[in-house]
Amino acid sequence: MLASGMLFPGFAGVWTPVLQSRKVKRDPVGIRVAGEKVVLFRGRDGVPGALVDRCPHRGVALSLGQVGEDGCIACPFHGWRFGPDGTARHVPLNPDAKLERLGATALPVREIGDLLWIFTAAVETAPVEPIPPEALVDPALRRTYLEVTWNCHWTRAMENMLDTPHLPFVHRTTIGRSMAKRMTPSSRMEITWEERPWGSRQGFRLDGQGDVAFLDFHRPNMMALHIPIPGRRFRMHALVIPIDDRTTRLIVASARDFATFPLLDPFFDRMNARIAAQDQGVVESSDPVEAPPAGEEVSVATDRATLHFRKYYLDELRPSGKG
Repeated sequence: MLASGMLFPGFAGVWTPVLQSRKVKRDPVGIRVAGEKVVLFRGRDGVPGALVDRCPHRGVALSLGQVGEDGCIACPFHGWRFGPDGTARHVPLNPDAKLERLGATALPVREIGDLLWIFTAAVETAPVEPIPPEALVDPALRRTYLEVTWNCHWTRAMENMLDTPHLPFVHRTTIGRSMAKRMTPSSRMEITWEERPWGSRQGFRLDGQGDVAFLDFHRPNMMALHIPIPGRRFRMHALVIPIDDRTTRLIVASARDFATFPLLDPFFDRMNARIAAQDQGVVESSDPVEAPPAGEEVSVATDRATLHFRKYYLDELRPSGKG
């Protein structure tokens, strides 16, 4: 079995959403998270399992196998069967095999709201439980999800999601339209930053006018933007999931308490796709690919949120999982 310290370099020991729950049914689904191959599947009664996608016997991808009626995933090479907790349940042709020594590497997994989450370390029990953005689990809200893949390091995508000053430029025809109209050459943006148990809250105001709008950073890789609509609740979320050093899976989730008829979902999907496309080319052009130490790029007062994230990443996440 692999040592947990060798898994998920630069992204170890954290809870992260990885996929919409509806995408994992009986057949196993292979994904990559922070360079590590993971297989997701459902055991008996639909209980989700997450294993490192390598059979401990000969390293074959378990995601190429099948899940049987017993809820175990079978390796396609020699038929070894593993439960959602990674324990070896059967080794064909070896009735005397010591099953307790032959398990696959399991990861803690949770099904929360519409998403599957994994803990990026091979431990029996995660030291903490995931704290999702409240709008992603509120049954009173209608949610839509868009998944796209960007050719960038996840830190550049995450900083983009926390970067309010880009809204009137990159998104001047969408979510930054009103800000772009109000701006003048002498405009000033005020940024506030408050630590919260799950991360932090950034507030921002243009030229001291109106209520402070805000967005939340949920460690390690989620943003929730609170869009002010009088008498309504509308949130836009960015779930920034590292695939490898140069590829990121972005799940854009919107949640609302209005226009809840399902036939209206495509409208919100198209809006999210348009906003994400405006960001993509800019973010993918970042050089260096990974967010560097703060001193290697020039910064100003309105970079407060991204600099807080960068410190968190460089101090806590980047050293993790190095073995």
